[in-house]
Amino acid sequence: MNDYIVRAMSSDGFVKAAAIRSTDIVRRAAQIQGTTPTATAALGRVLTAASLMGNMQKVEDGSVTLQVKGGGPLGTILCVSDAVGNVRGYVQNPAISLLEKYQGKLDVGAAVGTNGMLTVIRDLQMKEPYVGSVELVTGEIAEDITAYFAQSEQTPTACALGVLADRDHSVKVAGGYILQLLPNAPETVISALEEGIRKTGPVTSLLEAGKTPEELLTLVCAGMELEFLETTPVEYRCYCSRERVKGALISLGKKELTDIAREGETVHIGCQFCDADYTFTPAEIQKLLEEL
Repeated sequence: MNDYIVRAMSSDGFVKAAAIRSTDIVRRAAQIQGTTPTATAALGRVLTAASLMGNMQKVEDGSVTLQVKGGGPLGTILCVSDAVGNVRGYVQNPAISLLEKYQGKLDVGAAVGTNGMLTVIRDLQMKEPYVGSVELVTGEIAEDITAYFAQSEQTPTACALGVLADRDHSVKVAGGYILQLLPNAPETVISALEEGIRKTGPVTSLLEAGKTPEELLTLVCAGMELEFLETTPVEYRCYCSRERVKGALISLGKKELTDIAREGETVHIGCQFCDADYTFTPAEIQKLLEEL
């Protein structure tokens, strides 16, 4: 099964929902970044949330960036999703030691930290992007996403994110869901959602049992009639290219490029989001100078 996002709406129009299977996305990110299990779980949760939020906004050529700075040993986590839900990301310190709350339970909150902010940048293809920031609540990511929607967008939201590491530290399953109440939702709907979330339990347990994103939403929205609106394949995707790196080198300016050319060595520039490595020979650096 490949990764995908499913979006749904309750028939009464009071709840909109989205769920994702992000196992392959998180596996690819862990491979690129060389993460330890705790770092994999933290980065995977942010990637999963970014993919869901990117897909939710539906602005052509738009993007959503999630930046988590919690003061913990992981450092900064940065993830970017396009308008489809294809996502890329990195973690500043991917090789931190294993942190567990207890045997078999990773302590993502301690790794991320709570002395910092979650920042959401929405590029809606307007003059300026929308930027919203909230203080981290737990560092566990899902609760922090919930707090962001409540404080910055005034939207009652429930979010669940999960990454399950296997015994060999590989990614076994990953995914999650976001539920949002629309205006004038009655107390009965709110209570039904709360009960569904409570009974459903951790999202990783459901994913490990083979539940699909559609089944996740059906379980947490128990008793509601859901209309599934759209299913979208998503993947880990980086948009770096040699031309973009070339543009970044040119932006350094004539003096900086002259110094690089004078050293007479081949320049290697790696992408922080993927494993691409771009090389520029002294002759190519000289050519960039001539273009300036």
